[in-house]
Amino acid sequence: MTAHDHHDHHHGHAHSHAPANFDRAFAVGTALNAAFVAVQIFYGLAAHSMALLADAVHHFGDVLGLLIAWGASWLGRRRPHGQRTYGWGRTSILASLTNAVVLLLGCGAIALEAVQRFANPAPVAGQVVSWVALLGIAVNGGTALMFLRGRKGDLNIRGAFLHLASDAAVSGAVVVAGLLIAATGWAWLDPVTSLGIVAVITLGTLGLLRDSVNLAIDAAPKAIRISDVEHCLRDMPGVTEVHDLHVWGLSTTETALTAHLVRAAGGDVDLLLRQACAEVQHRFGIGHATFQVETAETAGLCRLRPAHVI
Repeated sequence: MTAHDHHDHHHGHAHSHAPANFDRAFAVGTALNAAFVAVQIFYGLAAHSMALLADAVHHFGDVLGLLIAWGASWLGRRRPHGQRTYGWGRTSILASLTNAVVLLLGCGAIALEAVQRFANPAPVAGQVVSWVALLGIAVNGGTALMFLRGRKGDLNIRGAFLHLASDAAVSGAVVVAGLLIAATGWAWLDPVTSLGIVAVITLGTLGLLRDSVNLAIDAAPKAIRISDVEHCLRDMPGVTEVHDLHVWGLSTTETALTAHLVRAAGGDVDLLLRQACAEVQHRFGIGHATFQVETAETAGLCRLRPAHVI
């Protein structure tokens, strides 16, 4: 007999609110970045600037990233149906993972071209580079602000915000490089700047990649410590033991939990379930909690109890 066959099982559920709608921010950000990519490619070729072309490649990645994140955000709002009992929420995890991989691949291409530029330097029109990069600060800084309020609660939105905010900072570095090239004629500053851009993008993307992979393999979200959740449940009145505790991301905004709670004799099961659901929602933002309540006797038969795991 498995742990799920016992007749003394009780389950409690609670659900979080739907993710915020950032459709307007995605639309504006995608349009502005697509237009800016065209401007950078045109002037990058005209000014022979690898830094501008490198930034254009990065911005093109951002356009794709914004479209992917936008699509995932829209799918995540669709209700569960048929075989998709959790809906499409996990597409936001796939979107953030895809964004990270695409950006890292783009970094490799930029770095390769920059190294080749060292061997075959070309004259660079520094002032043109600076003016185009200044436009980039305005485009990226303004768009990033539209995602500011959602960056902490949604990995998908955080990915969009971080890319746009880092782009604004990177464009600032390109402005400085362009002015220095115009003043000194040092063409080698252009590939050096593009390598600096690669370093900034890579460092920012690795964190996004790590968090996305963790969610993709059903690890607990970064902001939630499993030990804290376990102690919270174990310290509840009427609970003598907690086992088979699992916490994972249903999407980049929703978190699920399952656990077996062993209750003290004579405890109020319904009250315990309500309190447990409310507690994990309030303290950890876990909006989809399912608890299996066991007595000391049924817990002794539970295959998923640590002492019984072989």
